[in-house]
Amino acid sequence: MEKRETGTSLTKGLSEAKRGAFSRRSVLTLVCTLGAAAPFGFGAARALTASGTGSLSYIPGGPFICRAAANSEELQGPPHQLKIAWNANAACTVAAAVAKERGIFAKHNLDVDFVNFGGSTDQLLEAIATGKADAGLGLALRWLKPLEQGFDVRITAGVHGGCIRLLGSKAANIDSLESLRGKAIAISDQASPAKNFFSIYLAKKGIDPAQEVEWRQYPANLLALAVDKGEVQALAEIDPLPYLWLKEGKLNEIATNLTGEFADRTCCVLAIRGSLTRSEMPVAAALTRSILEAADRVASDPADAAAIYSGYGGRGSLEDLATMYRSHTHHRHPVGAELKKQLLLYTDELRAVNVIKRSTDPAKFADRIYLDVLS
Repeated sequence: MEKRETGTSLTKGLSEAKRGAFSRRSVLTLVCTLGAAAPFGFGAARALTASGTGSLSYIPGGPFICRAAANSEELQGPPHQLKIAWNANAACTVAAAVAKERGIFAKHNLDVDFVNFGGSTDQLLEAIATGKADAGLGLALRWLKPLEQGFDVRITAGVHGGCIRLLGSKAANIDSLESLRGKAIAISDQASPAKNFFSIYLAKKGIDPAQEVEWRQYPANLLALAVDKGEVQALAEIDPLPYLWLKEGKLNEIATNLTGEFADRTCCVLAIRGSLTRSEMPVAAALTRSILEAADRVASDPADAAAIYSGYGGRGSLEDLATMYRSHTHHRHPVGAELKKQLLLYTDELRAVNVIKRSTDPAKFADRIYLDVLS
């Protein structure tokens, strides 16, 4: 039965090719059929992904392209109106702005408005869960603890990694993790993704993040000043501020959230209200594809992303911002089993540093908070 179906699909695809009727969907169908029929098929899928254009460029490897083929129909009817909650000052959410300003949302038949959210993460997730916003962009290591409370919000994609930095004072000779023992680190809040990540990182390197370092809270824009005054010896924060401070020459970069075993991890994620994923899955899929396509555009044209971010009030020169975006991994945005595994790992690691409750089962938690809308 399987061989007959494969043969039928292959014949149909080849017939369309002879007629010159290669639609985007028929190309995908043919490539997926080849992938199922021959060992070299998935190589062909990867080649198409690498050389093609549009929203396919984010597809990580051959097998996923087949799932995209089955779910790539454009939304019908008038543009679907959505509200996305985000922080316009956060460099890591630039994919949303790129999707809006470069017509990617419109291409996927979406009409998106932004809600610039300055409240707590709990309030943001509650706003999404209750329909005041339809989706949000933010950092996984800030969102996982509030999501433990059971908000009806589902993570659908990782967007990129690389925007969390740990910087040490050159004047105080802070140039390694070991040099941080007994020292103070400035953070913008006690639940910040920077504190959460580097607590994990320190613990993995044998340094107790609760007993062997001190975390001191300051307003985000005053972290470098606190180091300058000698009140702390290091700082941990998300871009763009630490990237810009690093250029001033007074600080050493000790680590980022791409250091070592974390090189392939995502930090920024897209989450969608649960009721939308249940009632309008194609809309959730279109939104997810739009953000991932925009992330690819950030990776391929960081100068354009810098100009867009600057237009939304982002700090720094266009040259600095473009270089900063090149240091992020906007080309790497996991979905499916890969993202679920990363969420499981983060949950387990946050349990180890007493952020997530010890009674939380990482595998069950990842199953609950992640939804694959692209399959």
